Amino acid sequence: MTHTSQPVHTLDVDRHGGERAPTSAVPKPQLGSSFNLDQGVVDALPVPGTIVISARNYGMSLWGQTAKIVAELPGGSRESYFLKTVPAGETGRLMMEGEFESLKAMHNVAPDFAPQALAWGKFKNDDTYFLLEQFREVGEQPPHPLKFTARLAEFHKKSESPTGKFGFHITTCHSRLPQITDCWEDSWEVLYRKQLANMIRMDEEKHGVWPEFQKLCTIVLDKVIPRLLGPLQSEGRTIKPCLIHGNLWDENTATDMDTGEPFIFDGGSFYGHNEYEIGNWRSARHRLSDKLYVRNYKRNFPVSEPEDEWDDRNLLYSLRFDLGTAILIPGCNQREAVKNNMTILCKKFFPDELRAALGYKTPATLQGPIDDENEEEGEEEEEEEEEEEED
Repeated sequence: MTHTSQPVHTLDVDRHGGERAPTSAVPKPQLGSSFNLDQGVVDALPVPGTIVISARNYGMSLWGQTAKIVAELPGGSRESYFLKTVPAGETGRLMMEGEFESLKAMHNVAPDFAPQALAWGKFKNDDTYFLLEQFREVGEQPPHPLKFTARLAEFHKKSESPTGKFGFHITTCHSRLPQITDCWEDSWEVLYRKQLANMIRMDEEKHGVWPEFQKLCTIVLDKVIPRLLGPLQSEGRTIKPCLIHGNLWDENTATDMDTGEPFIFDGGSFYGHNEYEIGNWRSARHRLSDKLYVRNYKRNFPVSEPEDEWDDRNLLYSLRFDLGTAILIPGCNQREAVKNNMTILCKKFFPDELRAALGYKTPATLQGPIDDENEEEGEEEEEEEEEEEED
């Protein structure tokens, strides 16, 4: 089964898969023309006797349509709802059910940090699935770094896995791509390996076999993941399974126009290592890659032990998000970026295996450590920025 059909709207590669963060503000969602409501949506409105006053296109989704519904409740008061629809059969069902369960879990942890999920289902008239949720007016995207990262860290800390394990009770999606979430694992290393392997498989289905890339994938799956994630749960160290959003980027976060508080939406959740959430911020294509967001999140949620491997884990986690972007966004360069980042990890931790896999006899380009000088310069630059911030 393929999960990579063409987007419904015109795709802006720079906005969704560019090499650097856009300098312009995220376009504010706009109300558009009238939206024709299917009877299945009307029947799903949460209060019996509700009368629909208006339904208009609102904002956009790459894979479907979105709308704002204004309705009159039996007592005469008015309520607004947000509607998302996806005309994609089984893929649409996975997306809408997964997002419904994700929103429900996130809202239960922090009601003001995620909209309330109200219903999901199928149109009566065709093979389209929908999600109905609380309407919240989108303001600044992404929200202010200090307030947003504090709330995100609080959300992660407050969440509790119902089984004490990593995973989720159903399949959720990264955009249109089904994730390996419908399982429960004691080991975060095991679950992350399953997830990355699944993304690698879908990438191969979409782009075909790239032999050098596949060799790197094998080293990362079999060597790098155990090396970097195994220590999180060994020698007396533990990590808590935290509920994560699962696809937190600039346009899945916002400031609520009514309350001024940050909130998150469009989730593909599961219980995982909290640092996984920040892996999506590593890519320069996101405004969230700004050091203020990363640094202040780490101030609110202390780095897991071993602390000195935080950046390596962050690079490892970024692979899953960037490979998803490579599958979803035609014309972007993220597959090459993932290959380069895999090479960095393999070179640092398993240089002999890397040389053997690539068949180098005189591996001049692979000799020596990663550029420590650049790494030190980055650390010095960060320290200087922290001093300026404190001043």
